[in-house]
Amino acid sequence: MKYIYFLLLVSFSLIQCKKHEPKVGDTHKSDSISNSKNLNISILIDLSDRIDPEKYPNPSMQYYQRDLEYIKAIKTGFIDHIKGKKVMQLNDQMQIFFNPEPSDFKINDFAKQLKVSFDKNTSKENIKLVDEKYSSLPEKIYQSAIDDKQYVGSDIWGFFKNKVNDYCIKDKHRNILFILTDGYMFHKDSKFTENGKTSYLTPEFVKSLKLNTSDFKTKINDKGLGFIKANDNLDNLEIVVLGINPEKGNPFEGDVIKMYWENWLKEMNVNQYQVKDADLPTNLDPIIQKIIFNN
Repeated sequence: MKYIYFLLLVSFSLIQCKKHEPKVGDTHKSDSISNSKNLNISILIDLSDRIDPEKYPNPSMQYYQRDLEYIKAIKTGFIDHIKGKKVMQLNDQMQIFFNPEPSDFKINDFAKQLKVSFDKNTSKENIKLVDEKYSSLPEKIYQSAIDDKQYVGSDIWGFFKNKVNDYCIKDKHRNILFILTDGYMFHKDSKFTENGKTSYLTPEFVKSLKLNTSDFKTKINDKGLGFIKANDNLDNLEIVVLGINPEKGNPFEGDVIKMYWENWLKEMNVNQYQVKDADLPTNLDPIIQKIIFNN
């Protein structure tokens, strides 16, 4: 009888110790979130003229402002994920990239400050600091780029070819890359054509292909159109494209852009991806949270 009582006492003590294992912050997250994999979140920002409020005005909400809200939603999901983990389990990071790097050294410095990581030594103060950085620095990045007006395009294709494996994929992590772009792709240093496929996509190019009728899918398939494959080793990377914003005048332009992206991602062995329009942040916020928490 004494032996049974001793076993019960030990079991109860172990349960209590487990319940009081320290956490980074107060949270009401479920166990499924607490036990989720380590997160490695990257954000690739297209700083081309798509963010220019004068060239592409939108009275309801400027496109660069939508980007800023998307970034805040990503940051919120990341921090909630951190708070839902036990201290000893922390091994998570988040960062922002551009390609090419802007000439303004201030923008690059802001980006360095936005590369953050968490481990078992993380304190609540660190989380608060990250929250503050991601609430203020991205706006400075966009405003600096808009004021400078030296839009050189965004080399997304080159990023996938030369940098995405090293920058955005870590072993033993759930790797998610958010790409903030209107869906078009162009940079003077990555402009190639290969058997009908290209490393770029512009409104003028879509127009020249006459993809403005309901049979655009057939035309794309028959002519072998699409983006040139830039990588083939991305099965450990989830990709979310936010901000698709087709030129006006072609009712199928947005569908063409999405088909280009989806075919490209599949060809590069991306198993999980989503391509979303430049919707209002209130509509995309729950989608972003769902993606981060994998539910």
